[in-house]
Amino acid sequence: MLRVSAPAKINLSLKITGRRDDGYHLLESLVAYADIGDRLFISKSETSSLQLSGPFAAALGEANIIAQAHVRLASHAGQALHSQIILEKNLPVAAGIGGGSADAAAALRGLAQLHNVDVPLTEIAASLGADVPVCLDTAPAWMSGIGHDIERLPDLPPADIVLVNPRVALSTADVFAAFAAKGEFSKPINAPEGFASSTGLLDFMRAQGNDLQAAACSLAPEIEDCLAALRKAGLAYVAMSGSGATCFGLSAPGSGRAMAARYRTMREKDWVVAGRLIGAGDTKINETD
Repeated sequence: MLRVSAPAKINLSLKITGRRDDGYHLLESLVAYADIGDRLFISKSETSSLQLSGPFAAALGEANIIAQAHVRLASHAGQALHSQIILEKNLPVAAGIGGGSADAAAALRGLAQLHNVDVPLTEIAASLGADVPVCLDTAPAWMSGIGHDIERLPDLPPADIVLVNPRVALSTADVFAAFAAKGEFSKPINAPEGFASSTGLLDFMRAQGNDLQAAACSLAPEIEDCLAALRKAGLAYVAMSGSGATCFGLSAPGSGRAMAARYRTMREKDWVVAGRLIGAGDTKINETD
């Protein structure tokens, strides 16, 4: 049995810099990962199957991206790759933290390792979705273009992170449509070389922000309430991740759980978890029982 982690992908910043003729938006994003996420349990079997478990399993449809990843990897490998896959779905669905993309990337990594298959995972990942390639590794990254241009960055300064969601699912397409109706494109910048201190990281995030946040708030006003509660709980920086509706707050190492507890006293029905940012090689991606 191979246990594979699928950490939450956090857009610490997100700028929309243009739109291609084919409709895809161009973006720039500082991406990091939290030690919070889904898990996959993969083993060889005579036939292939996918089972769902966890608190958010019921929100997933039958056309799961993990099944698509399995089929495309097998096609590239030229063999069936029969496996039993169990997904423990701990992250909200359609929440702006890359849950499905992280799951697909984890499936590709795990299946390739389990069956000793040497195929271009990045190429397969790109065919599954814009965010899947960046999730193949948990190293901090600068993501640009339509999400496929990835530059890995040095580890970020240590920080706790609190993730919250008002239990509202947001369609990425709807958020981009709302942005297109009101928003203006941002000017591209050069990729950051890294961040030597927490102050430098927070200053960068404050300067960049999230271009989709206002559009998402217009569709789900609860996001503003989440952000306000995070600020009141004492987080050093708060913002929305991706296209929402999940919001996050960063704080000094060791303080996240206490701040998450304060948040719960204000919004007890929300999904709230505390963890820490992870860096390259900082978490075990694949573990064998």
